[in-house]
Amino acid sequence: MNPEKIAKIIKEIRTKNNLSQNSFANKYGVTYQAVSKWENAKSIPDLAILTKICNDYNLNLDEILDNNKKKSNKRKLLFVLIPVILIIIITFIYMNKDKDFEFKTLSTTCNNFSLYGSIAYNKDKMAIYIPNITYCGKENNSKYIKLECTLYENHEYSKIVVSNYNYEGEEITLDEFLKQVNFKVDNYEKTCNDYKNNELYLEISATDKNNDITSYQIPLIYEDTCSTNS
Repeated sequence: MNPEKIAKIIKEIRTKNNLSQNSFANKYGVTYQAVSKWENAKSIPDLAILTKICNDYNLNLDEILDNNKKKSNKRKLLFVLIPVILIIIITFIYMNKDKDFEFKTLSTTCNNFSLYGSIAYNKDKMAIYIPNITYCGKENNSKYIKLECTLYENHEYSKIVVSNYNYEGEEITLDEFLKQVNFKVDNYEKTCNDYKNNELYLEISATDKNNDITSYQIPLIYEDTCSTNS
């Protein structure tokens, strides 16, 4: 039951019929304090009284008790969705059954950003997917005309560009830019066993209309080691 909805209905019935709380209470054999509690959603009538109120004022009890109806609808939706999801999962497994891919979750140790992503790997190669990067540092409402987010592979004396995403145009904030960024690298040549934490990192460069540049570096890590049948 929804106490707020029932409270609103009872108050509307009483006021439309020019009944005081005391008169309404007498009609249903309760105290005016009980009616006051009903109208303030502090309690609800028992089912027998609620049924009588609905009968007296031509209301649909099932509509008033719509919580049960919503739960039923949610269950029906789940029964429809679960088979669809299972079909998608089974299809994905079937299409990739000969590739023997395993998955690890990517994250970062950077306090100014949060991200979720994954690496998919087998004994021969690795794929990288980063669909979401969020700035969570100090409030930054600055606007930029040029932004670049680059995925690098770091080496002792050099760095290699794996993938990048660029924006140049009207002024936008860092948050607006990051909502557009999506990395998907299908043929990353390294294998997972060769990958070391912090070897991959993201670098963000933001240029404002005065050509002042703000830069961020986001190391990528995963917690578990890889396990493939090499």
